[in-house]
Amino acid sequence: MNLLPIIMAGGSGTRLWPLSRGNYPKQFLNLSGEFTMLQSTLNRLDGLVHSPAMLICNEEHRFIAAEQVRQLGVEHSGIFLEPVGRNTAPAIALSAFKALENGEDPLLLVLAADHVINDTSAFQQSVNQATELAKQDKLVTFGIVGNKPETGYGYIKRGEQFQTGYAVDSFVEKPDAATAEKYIASGDYYWNSGMFLFKASRYLEELNAFRPDIYATCKKAMQVQNDDMDFVRVDKAAFEVCPDESIDYAVMEHTKDAVVVPMDAGWSDVGGFAALWEVSAQDEKGNAFKGDVKAVDTKNTLIFGEDKLVATVGVEDLVIVNTKDAVLVAHKDKSQHVKAIVQQLKDEQRSEAKLHREVYRPWGKYDSVDNGERFQVKRITVKPGAKLSVQMHHHRAEHWIVVSGTAKVQIDDTEQYVTENESVYIPITAVHALENPGKVDLELIEVQSGSYLGEDDIVRFEDRYGRVK
Repeated sequence: MNLLPIIMAGGSGTRLWPLSRGNYPKQFLNLSGEFTMLQSTLNRLDGLVHSPAMLICNEEHRFIAAEQVRQLGVEHSGIFLEPVGRNTAPAIALSAFKALENGEDPLLLVLAADHVINDTSAFQQSVNQATELAKQDKLVTFGIVGNKPETGYGYIKRGEQFQTGYAVDSFVEKPDAATAEKYIASGDYYWNSGMFLFKASRYLEELNAFRPDIYATCKKAMQVQNDDMDFVRVDKAAFEVCPDESIDYAVMEHTKDAVVVPMDAGWSDVGGFAALWEVSAQDEKGNAFKGDVKAVDTKNTLIFGEDKLVATVGVEDLVIVNTKDAVLVAHKDKSQHVKAIVQQLKDEQRSEAKLHREVYRPWGKYDSVDNGERFQVKRITVKPGAKLSVQMHHHRAEHWIVVSGTAKVQIDDTEQYVTENESVYIPITAVHALENPGKVDLELIEVQSGSYLGEDDIVRFEDRYGRVK
């Protein structure tokens, strides 16, 4: 029986702002080591016998997910695009329906793309132990062996031992500190990891038994599918009416076949900066630094410096995050309240709530270097062989200055090549396109000038990434 990993890569990660934002959440960030959290999740599968993983993500993150998988050079079974976020129970249902389409009934290994697991061997051992249980029609959840009375996680209480796991006695909400201490001391409770293993058919059977409304809605949404390159879309109108529900509430708390398999693998969901500090490499003073950091008399502090020197003197227990357009300073014990800052930014409709200064696109990225009342300056990077859409603007003209590489530029009915230290002018309303015909990244500076400089002043005529309506 095939093992099909399902990687859930949705979510916004607001508790790690300003590193994580709406258009580039934490699962796509490189918070430690060489790889992003999504890439580390995929790498963790190496050594298990499995089919290529299936990813589930939001529509707006599709190109980021596809690019990060491409960078690893691994195969995948498709990138499922949720039209709207409806929590884990519907997302897993879509993947289960998809998995059954070819006549097989694989075991679905449901994983979140934003978890840290330090011991891959222990992770794989727990998965292998759970496999036999899932083949026997059990719905397996993985319980993390807790090493402290954590109040930020839900818990699973184990019942009688069942082969390589335990029957689930109950799922418990996040406890207060005193209750959490009792849970850990008893040895009968595990942290709820949000990872699962079960047959695709068994999950759908139980979903239909306990939440037939979710089952029916997802089944209807799957009847209209649209394959676009690596991406799979379903009927948006049908899926939008689906209830928003987690797999725990919809299925796991009701089924009689829930089994928990313990996992002691250095797991964390990195739910905030305090958790990120705990899983990061620390020096002898308990500091975790990334970037250009100079510290004197500094203890137990987490510092991220993205583009400039960060210096501290005489501080401890702080979180300091410097990005290109925002700086966060918080006490480590209060850092989970950064969500309140994000909410303020949303209420004021500030772009920092959702956008980084550096924005990724399917063809590369751009960095908004400077802007004023009637101008904006961007540094644009176009990947080899990539092409921006054929487009025009009603309100702005553009100057492009090539810094490195060669640009193939279309302006109305003419084409030309622009190389290093050369520039070209794009008048208002001119139909134009930019392409990198070379083998290395194309870097250029774009200067926009006009009465309106918003990203929505783009009329697309052709686009190889499916963005023309």
